[in-house]
Amino acid sequence: MRNLIAMFACSCVILGAGAANDPAAAAAAKLAASVSRPASAMVPSKKDEPAPKPAEPAPKKAEPAPKKAEPVADKSSASEEDAEVELSAKIAERLAALRERQQARATATARAKKLADAKRRQDEQAAAAAAAIAATPKHGTVWSYEGELGPANWSKINVDWAKCGTGNRQSPIDLRDGIKVNLEQISFDYHPSSFSEVNNGHTIEVTVGSGNFITVGNTVYELQQFHFHRPSEEKVNGKGTEMVIHLVHRSAEGKVAIIAVLLERGQSHRLMQTIWDNLPLEKQDVVSPSIVIDPSDALPERREYFTYMGSLTEPPCTEGVLWMVFKQPMQASPAQMALFSRLYPLNARPTQSTAGRMIKESN
Repeated sequence: MRNLIAMFACSCVILGAGAANDPAAAAAAKLAASVSRPASAMVPSKKDEPAPKPAEPAPKKAEPAPKKAEPVADKSSASEEDAEVELSAKIAERLAALRERQQARATATARAKKLADAKRRQDEQAAAAAAAIAATPKHGTVWSYEGELGPANWSKINVDWAKCGTGNRQSPIDLRDGIKVNLEQISFDYHPSSFSEVNNGHTIEVTVGSGNFITVGNTVYELQQFHFHRPSEEKVNGKGTEMVIHLVHRSAEGKVAIIAVLLERGQSHRLMQTIWDNLPLEKQDVVSPSIVIDPSDALPERREYFTYMGSLTEPPCTEGVLWMVFKQPMQASPAQMALFSRLYPLNARPTQSTAGRMIKESN
């Protein structure tokens, strides 16, 4: 019997440390301990029984014939064998339960490890794909003035637009602390010309027929096109206006000069009204009216201006652009401005750092 109990204890140890906390294992151990105690430990000793009182002498009788001894040893052996069989069955049952729980824990651990490995591989693949995408040169063409495609991310959309994020001569800027000097007057040679216009998805752009020039210093620039922004991209001492017109010129050598005319609310703007009257119905549609416009109608009476070296204010943000911003604003009616705001409520790049650039202004 004791050998059977010892075998059960060894089995419990072999099942692992995890089984030590198992209630079934504890119950089995308790059962084994109770069975292993000798019967004498559970039955009171004769020494602990009180001594019998002396019996009074009884009258003598005839002694009966001695009884035949009962087979006590055989009954005790049979009872012990039954207990051993019962204990053996309980031990086998407990061991089976322990093995089943241990197998369940092992299966759960393997499943959890498999899921963790699969997630790790998935994360590694996603990271590798993201790295590959990030390393691939981008050549996007779609941009806007807000959201993920807005000015803050222009340089990330196309590798050729890197200057939008890394340039140190970017436009527009806040024009302040300018050096007042006797700036040379801009010479204008504008005349009535044919034109075409398009709603290009960013602004209303008007292409002007050839033959319209300005001269700045010793360089002659030809007017290419003009377009509108709302609000004005330029600021003067921190203040902007409701709209602005940019007149874009290019020299024979490819140099770019842009004149900015600020627009504030007031009287109707004649040139703007002609443009609004001929707006295309769909974006990207080009309209070429059979009438002419005079670009001079975009210019204020006084021609004092600020000037500095900057960039295009939209992708690819090319630098080396000569900017001239007239001090005197022109006026446009509230209705004219409202019409543009329905198309483009916001199409202005935020002001950029001056980065120590020199700003000159007319006396």
